[in-house]
Amino acid sequence: MNSTSIRVMIVEDDPDWRRGLKAYLNKESDITVAAEAETPEEALRMAAETRPDVILLDIMMADSPEGLRLAAELPAASGARVVMLTSMGDRAFVVEAFRAGAVNYIVKSDFAAIPSAVREAAEDRSAIDAAAAQHMLQEFRRLKIVEQEYEVDKFKRMVTPAEVQLLSMINEGYSQSQIAEKSFLSLRTVKNHVNNILRKLGGKSSKEAAKQAKDMGLF
Repeated sequence: MNSTSIRVMIVEDDPDWRRGLKAYLNKESDITVAAEAETPEEALRMAAETRPDVILLDIMMADSPEGLRLAAELPAASGARVVMLTSMGDRAFVVEAFRAGAVNYIVKSDFAAIPSAVREAAEDRSAIDAAAAQHMLQEFRRLKIVEQEYEVDKFKRMVTPAEVQLLSMINEGYSQSQIAEKSFLSLRTVKNHVNNILRKLGGKSSKEAAKQAKDMGLF
């Protein structure tokens, strides 16, 4: 074994894939597979015993995303850097892998990128795989949309249809007296509506509340 080799541990429950990956990595002059594990328990024990530099960790083990849990526990047990491997490009898994502590994420079909990912992880200069970065960006966009939809729904539940109509008129530039005249309401009633809206929304002015309603797409 080359004393300067990067020591790698493979955590994978598919014996054929594990065997093939081991043979593939051992062909690299600067990489040595120092340990293998096929269960979470074995992975934690082997990591503590062998202290690898880099751990290649499969997300799915026994049809469960055990790798996400191990991504947080294995570095603590061994000091190694974790590169996630998966046959899936699931955006949510990508995000969770990095949250758990992985330094990179490689889809198994892109196996040719694994040696470089190992070297970068060992040198602590991992650049997020382009596919993983794209998945993360898409997931963050999805979460932003979900957040926006939640805020819109929350806003809609806080104001009545009549209050939305009032905010629409304020947005169009009508004064409270003009709104009262057009809506056949007393000025006092309009003022009460505005005060109720500001109380519920916590806004500083009716124009600010109207802009917020417009930004939410209520009119």
